[in-house]
Amino acid sequence: MQEAPFYTELAEGPDGGSAAWCQTSDGVRIRVGHWPARISETQAAPKGTVFLFPGRTEYIEKYGPAAGVFTQAGYAMLAIDWRGQGIADRLLEVQATGHVRAFDDYQQDVDAALDYARAHDLPRPWYLIGHSMGGAIGLGAVLRDVPFSAAAFSAPMWGIRLAPWQTPLAKVLTALTRVLGIDHWRTPGTFAQTYVLKNGFEGNKLTTDAGMYAFMQRQMIGAPALALGGPSMRWLGTALESCAGMAQRPAPALPACVFYGSDEEIVSTRSIDARVQSWPSCEKHVIAGARHEIMMETPQIQTMFFDTVLALFARHR
Repeated sequence: MQEAPFYTELAEGPDGGSAAWCQTSDGVRIRVGHWPARISETQAAPKGTVFLFPGRTEYIEKYGPAAGVFTQAGYAMLAIDWRGQGIADRLLEVQATGHVRAFDDYQQDVDAALDYARAHDLPRPWYLIGHSMGGAIGLGAVLRDVPFSAAAFSAPMWGIRLAPWQTPLAKVLTALTRVLGIDHWRTPGTFAQTYVLKNGFEGNKLTTDAGMYAFMQRQMIGAPALALGGPSMRWLGTALESCAGMAQRPAPALPACVFYGSDEEIVSTRSIDARVQSWPSCEKHVIAGARHEIMMETPQIQTMFFDTVLALFARHR
């Protein structure tokens, strides 16, 4: 595992952060970021490690502020650049398009991150936070018994928000483009330019906090290599298939909590509600006025999220 670039200043996280390249079992190079737990006179040993699974288009440095919360609370934190985004290997010649061959391929990225954690003896117990697409990948990991002691989900992509007429159309178009060999094309209505630079703060779907939106914009301007545009038709097709498949699986027994905003416009809140209804050990929190990025929302919403998550983790050490 070789040292990888890490944008320390852009991350605005705690001291000690670093990144490394990891090779997956199918030969893709991903990047893993790690912040060690903060040890003090009152906190003699780490409480565990938080595995933070980012969403589509995201990257390790976006979660520098979250790392500050967890390391201050005594946890190490590990985050991942999934294949096809951040500065992990991009999978298409047109690198601005988010792409994956099959959604299950992300589990090979999870396995590579777990190998890194074992090789570096990251403190246990291990906990999961999954945001958006990372929530879907995280649920997939939980369903195959990756050893997390508890999990928290932020607007998990257990379904994609589509109008009723869009769902069958998306299935037809993604299947057709696959047959025609053009499923590397971006999905209609999406762009090569990353969302936070294409769209100003007013009317955005991510956060009501102007400061956090500016934080994301600074990162994209400061490190353009991290930017990613819209997804490919292949990504959409395999994501829809994966969400539908996981919806048919029994809920895990893992203690968990899930958050989403009342103004969510990206993932399907009906799919979240349906999953939680069948998951007795999962608490649901709907945040009034919040949008998609709970960890990038106002300070009050962030505090509510992190306090709840830390309390959950503390109950399951």
